[in-house]
Amino acid sequence: MKLARAEEIALAALDWLCGQDTLLPVFLAASGADAQDLRAQLETATGPDESLLMAVLDFILMRDDTVMDCCRAQDLPFDQLAVAHAVLAGTAQMHWT
Repeated sequence: MKLARAEEIALAALDWLCGQDTLLPVFLAASGADAQDLRAQLETATGPDESLLMAVLDFILMRDDTVMDCCRAQDLPFDQLAVAHAVLAGTAQMHWT
């Protein structure tokens, strides 16, 4: 996966998360951000920074049901959020063997 596609998936995940009335407050509390911080990042010309995108993916990847819901909403295979996370983290080519 190329970096641009990983960013696109992460942005779509952020958009999905913003529409989740029960999950968004949990994410904001866990990340230490508030709605104004999130709005400010979304309104910048360059869009959200990579650390926010990584935080969104980290949060979603913590629970299988959240991953599946987010991927279904984006019509993605279930592994694509993890792949996007790896690309954004720069570990897409990391092998443990």
